[in-house]
Amino acid sequence: MFARRSDLALEQDGHSRFLPWLIAFMVFLAVLALAGTFILNGLVATWDHNMSGTMTVQLPAADQPKKNQANVNKVLKILRDTPGIQSARAVTSGEMMGLLEPWLGRAASLADLPLPQLIDVTLTPGGDVQVKALAKRLDAAVPHANIDDHRVWLAKFLRLIRTVQIIALSVLILIGLATVGTVIFTTRTGLAVHQEAIEVLHLIGAQDSYIARQFATRAMVLALRGGLFGLAIAIPTLIALGILSAAMKAGTMPVLTMGVDEWIMIGILPFITAFLAMMTARFTVLRSLAKML
Repeated sequence: MFARRSDLALEQDGHSRFLPWLIAFMVFLAVLALAGTFILNGLVATWDHNMSGTMTVQLPAADQPKKNQANVNKVLKILRDTPGIQSARAVTSGEMMGLLEPWLGRAASLADLPLPQLIDVTLTPGGDVQVKALAKRLDAAVPHANIDDHRVWLAKFLRLIRTVQIIALSVLILIGLATVGTVIFTTRTGLAVHQEAIEVLHLIGAQDSYIARQFATRAMVLALRGGLFGLAIAIPTLIALGILSAAMKAGTMPVLTMGVDEWIMIGILPFITAFLAMMTARFTVLRSLAKML
């Protein structure tokens, strides 16, 4: 009987009308932080898969095409004979133009640009290549040949991404703590406002769990209402960011996309917030009433 009836006019409390707006703002920030973590996870997996087993060899541009081709052949032979290297191939002029097109446009010509010749190297999975020794051999065959070991750059890049992820998760935790603090403050204010009514309920036999249930239900409703509103604002924001990133069409700009599992986790965030608010309000009421008796 008590579960379906409310003897406290909590819906008339003026102090709680700001709670849904605060929850909406916090859920909005939480969605952005969580989505940023998911996107960074996908970015790390993509870069780790595509670049962890590759290197690039740069050869200075020669004055004559025949000499340039001869240098490429020398380097290819050395690379293919090196243990730990699975394959090596020269990057074609068409691929070079594809890399430069986002910055120089289609009108640019390789003949007008003194670009180095690039050789794409794929490493054997689990193999160990002595980069320094290989660099000396390449420099002896073709002066000023340079090796760009993607693993060194990738390790630094992954450390940066992991740091950003830790910051995003820290923000998410702080948002959760702020939500708990807001619910505690609102609940204690409600207890002070309805103190006389609560004492009357105690006199007629109402238990603390019954009173706590009313505050918990009210907090859950307000938090769910604000959480859904915050989610309704955050989803179009994420979609807009994804559209803008896709419109960039630049190889260095990742497309901000998430999988179905990530979207589901974001979708249940308001319900998690509502459950957290309900449990916080219940615990706060029970603890406060225990001190009053």
